[in-house]
Amino acid sequence: MANIEALNTVAAGLDAVAPKLGDGPSGPRPRPALSARNIMLYGTLIVAALYYLLPLYVMVVTSLKGMPEIRLGNIFSPPVEITFEPWVKAWAQACTGLNCDGLSRGFWNSVRITVPSVIISIAIASVNGYALANWRFRGSELFFSILIIGAFIPYQVMIYPIVIILREIGIYGTLTGLVIVHSIFGMPILTLLFRNYFVSLPEELFKAARVDGAGFWQIFLRIMLPMSLPIFVVAMILQVTGIWNDFLFGVVFTRPDTYPMTVQLNNIVNSVQGVKEYNVNMAATILTGLVPLIVYFVSGRLFVRGIAAGAVKG
Repeated sequence: MANIEALNTVAAGLDAVAPKLGDGPSGPRPRPALSARNIMLYGTLIVAALYYLLPLYVMVVTSLKGMPEIRLGNIFSPPVEITFEPWVKAWAQACTGLNCDGLSRGFWNSVRITVPSVIISIAIASVNGYALANWRFRGSELFFSILIIGAFIPYQVMIYPIVIILREIGIYGTLTGLVIVHSIFGMPILTLLFRNYFVSLPEELFKAARVDGAGFWQIFLRIMLPMSLPIFVVAMILQVTGIWNDFLFGVVFTRPDTYPMTVQLNNIVNSVQGVKEYNVNMAATILTGLVPLIVYFVSGRLFVRGIAAGAVKG
């Protein structure tokens, strides 16, 4: 009898806790896979993806075709016979005026421009952002305001004065002059990014380091830098993309023997000598854009993390 009463008590408790049979399933109702919301959302995403992927597809298939096949006119058809001759010609044989060395010379010029410009601008901007975020000095807000204004001044307004300055100091038309120009124009926006990121870090770390007797450079090198990998990746991607894809500064501040890759590409595409070779032009365009694409795909996840972290406070 005692066992039967115990079983009845347990059953009564379960009946009280469990939902009644007539109540049906609990929780939110599952959304159908083909709802109007999902159709609109994924439809928009697919259209946007096709908008960007279709030109890339045309570029790739055209660069792998020979000129007789291109003259047939169907730009969307895959190549009947794949050839890499346009890629070889675009890299090492395409002519721009008297030079017939393709994009290879412009590629190495772009490397010699991009690497020091990225290093110099990020190094200076990171220290600027760290100082403005943690070491407030007299006039720091005015200095920060000037940097912000500098980030939004159109480049075209300052081209002629910079040409005069570089000519007077004897580095106009050299890679050194273009490196200085890119470093200067990259610093305002990078300083803003670093300042916002360092402000978002816990202030207690900075105060604890100060109490322990750490100075300006000790805190920066031993505490701030190890915690700042995402924002450094953001700055690197922004600078590499902006400097590598730049055309305006490259054509204004350099000479034919120091032209970057984008200027070489423009000269190859707009060359009026001989037959217009669309496959070579497409291959040259893809080669020019490979470096920023590779950099972004390798470090894209850190880029998103750094942008989100740097936008928390300002």
